[in-house]
Amino acid sequence: MDLIDISLYVADIMLIVGIVLAIVLPLIKSLDDPGSLVKSGLGVLAIGGILVVSYLISDGEVSAKFAGDPFNLTPEMSKFIGGCLYATYLLGIISFVAIIYAEISKAVK
Repeated sequence: MDLIDISLYVADIMLIVGIVLAIVLPLIKSLDDPGSLVKSGLGVLAIGGILVVSYLISDGEVSAKFAGDPFNLTPEMSKFIGGCLYATYLLGIISFVAIIYAEISKAVK
């Protein structure tokens, strides 16, 4: 085991700790204000809906070049990857529009 392997394991552990803290700490904070859970729940549902819609509109077509070695891409994997790409595009567009809207509304006030 060399330094790169150790660094990758440390990075994995840090990622898992970060994910757990990102989920647990807002839940602990929301005990003071249970109404805030509704907003968080709506955000999670919206992102989940975007992911589901993106997966449903993606196709599972695999070109012959990627079906064989070394990729061995299956139609299910292709559909999942396509769904993730569509979700990334959609969330990027939504973020861009939200930033433009925030800047314009701030300039008008």
